[in-house]
Formats: sequence, C-alpha cells, structure tokens
Amino acid sequence: MAQVTALPNPGHTTSWYAASANDKSVRPTLEGEMHADICVIGAGFTGMSAALELAEKGFSVIVLEGTRIGFGASGRNGGQIVNGYSRDLETIAGRYGREKAVKLGEMSLEGGQIIRERVAKYGIDCDLVDGGFFAAFTQKQIQEMEANKTHWEKHGHFGLEMVAKAEVGQYVKSDRYVGGMIDRFGGHIHPLNYVLGEAAAVEKLGGRIFENSRVIGVEKGTSPTVRTAHGKVTAKYVLVCGNAYLGKLLPEIGDRMMPVSSQVMATEPLDADLIESLLPANYCVEDANYILDYYRRTSDNRLLYGGGIGYGGSDPADLTSVIRPNMLKTFPQLKDVKIDFAWSGNFALTLTRIPHMGRLSENIYFSHGDSGHGVTTTQLLGRILAEVVSGQAGRFDVWSSLPNFPFPGGKTFRVPLTVLGAWWYGLRDKLGL
Repeated sequence: MAQVTALPNPGHTTSWYAASANDKSVRPTLEGEMHADICVIGAGFTGMSAALELAEKGFSVIVLEGTRIGFGASGRNGGQIVNGYSRDLETIAGRYGREKAVKLGEMSLEGGQIIRERVAKYGIDCDLVDGGFFAAFTQKQIQEMEANKTHWEKHGHFGLEMVAKAEVGQYVKSDRYVGGMIDRFGGHIHPLNYVLGEAAAVEKLGGRIFENSRVIGVEKGTSPTVRTAHGKVTAKYVLVCGNAYLGKLLPEIGDRMMPVSSQVMATEPLDADLIESLLPANYCVEDANYILDYYRRTSDNRLLYGGGIGYGGSDPADLTSVIRPNMLKTFPQLKDVKIDFAWSGNFALTLTRIPHMGRLSENIYFSHGDSGHGVTTTQLLGRILAEVVSGQAGRFDVWSSLPNFPFPGGKTFRVPLTVLGAWWYGLRDKLGL
C-alpha cells in the first residue's frame, strides 16, 4: 500500500501521487557532452516505455526530462487502464479503411498487457487492480456500449459484459446510472509509481536518466544532437516523447496537438466499510458522457475523482469547485468529507483524437497526442518506437500513415472552436440525444 508521507517531492505538482510516490529521489542534471545509441526526450509513459524496451534489447539509452520523471500527465492522470483508443474501431474503419482498423484492433489490448507484464517482471509496486466499469446515464449510451462490445469482440476482446440497472450496485453504489459495461481487462494503477518503476528498470539495465534537463534544441544530421542548458547528447537516434509538455521545442509537430487540462482530487482516507460500499468490486469507473467523470478507490481508501476539461491547458481558479459538485451528484453521502488533494495536468489532444506518430528525419521519431487514452496507448507506442529504431518498421508504418491535421483557426482560434464543439456534445449528453 502506498503510504502518504510529509516528505516533499520537489518539482512535482501537489498531487496525492507525488505525496505517496515510492521514490522521491532526484536524478542528476545533464552536464557536459554524452553519447548514446538512443536519446529519449521526455520521461513520461511513452519515453520510459520506449527506453525500457531499448534497454532490454541492449541499446545504450539516455533519457532527458525537463523536470521530474512522470511530471506531466503520466504522473497526474486518473490511473485507469482503459483499453483501446479515444475513437472506437468502427470510427477508425470509417476514416482510414477496414484494413488499418483491423491492424489497430490487433494492437488495442497490448498496452494493458504491457503494464501487467512489467509489473510482474520488475516487481513494480503500483497498486495494480483489475477491472473497469463504464457507466451509462441513458439507454442511448447503453446501445452504444452494446455496439462497441460487438465490434470489440471481432478484434478478440472477450472481457466485456453488459450490466443491467439492477446489477450496477455490484460495481458502484449510485442512483445516477441506468446500466453499463464492465471490462475485465481494464483496471487501475498508481501511475507515478508505475513510471518510476519503469525508470528503475531502465537504470538497472544500464540506462541513464537526467532530470531538470529541459531540451532547448535538436540538431538533425547523421548523428543528431540534443541540447540542454548545461549539456548535450549525441546519438544515433532521437525519440521525441514530450506530449503536452513539448512546448515550442519542435513546432512542426507541436502545432498539431493542443494541451488540454483535466482536474483530479482525492478525499481524505475514508472508513474502509464506507469506501467498499461505494465501490464494492474495487473497479475503476468512468461514465459515458463526452466530457466524462472518472473515479476509483486508492490503496489507502481515498476516493480519487476526476473530471472537467480546460482546452489550451487552462485551469479553473478553484479545482475542487469543478469536481466536487459532480462527486456529490454521484455520492451525496460524501457531503461532509474533506478533500486532501486537488491537482490538474495536461494531456495532448489531436484534431482526429488519434495519436500522432511519425519521423522528423531518418533518425528522429516522435509520438504524442493520445487524446485522453494515454495510460495504455503510450505503453504500446513506446514499444513501437523501440521497434522502428531496431529495424522493425511494420507497426510504426501503420500508425505513421494515419493522416493528422492542424487545428482549424490556428493558435488564435483553435481553443474557442474546440470549446464550441465540446459545448455541443455536452448539450447532447444533457438532453440524452
């Protein structure tokens, strides 16, 4: 069980995850000139997944992190193992053709499998619990879940079961839902402890990780060079895994994603009988609305509840004012419960809501834009980045062939236009359309 301590975790946000991290030690800052087979930019889920795969293959790996391991969405998210992508496989088939949908479908459960494999292989202590529940407010959402279940089963996902209204209480004790669907291949983890466990495995295999080493320049060439304020790394290959925290480093890819914030809070530890009564199966839960709520139990009996959205990475002045009302709609019996932690984090959204993967040159590759489904997708795409620099380009070619577009309106109007679209879908949810 992760125990919350009073020890600070410098450089991290004031989240429950940072407070309960197993490893609070700070890695050194890059100084001077170094060489490696692979230089990975970003020590989040994608970067650490790729780094671990490469270290296992015997490559020399250097990871550069601008702040701390798991500083961004990787260490702040809801910790829910949700299989698949931010768009369902039938939508993918309609856009890109049935052949590509089949290939993406073949990969769609792999991210969750990677998490479980690494937890077992490296003994990562991250509170892994199996099982997820998708909660429906309307019969229309139930019908959509039934259709998705049918499509999923065509791709080999047989862990899904529909849940009638009378059975909802087995998973969540709330009167808000008319039914839902469970995913026995879903689950939840302490995401920061998971990525820290990956980092420890990379280091054990000889990889080097430098924190507080923000990249300020990438020079292309036969041996690309990655520069920080106090050093540089020359490598055979560079993997760009900065996601929503890439900033202005590489505008040719950064302009094709938008940082979007999500807000999360954690209650004080609850009486064991109370938290078990709210979530009897200890499954994580997310609802089926366009702007959804997600929540779960923690290892120390808190309710971790997330929701809200801020396009462009903006946050409300009072995070709990956004999330707490929804929590009380779901669990009114918690009206007197104290909120111990509240935080936000940015994820990278693409216009297509499909991850954007590609190359900037023959030896510089990137992956970002998991669009809210990053816990599992990043594990898969990190592995695929490792495959392509190892000479196996088949799966990379599938992903890199998917069209990606800039947001309409440029940087000036992309946020208001996206907000308008989200308002429309949110209205449809409220009206049950």
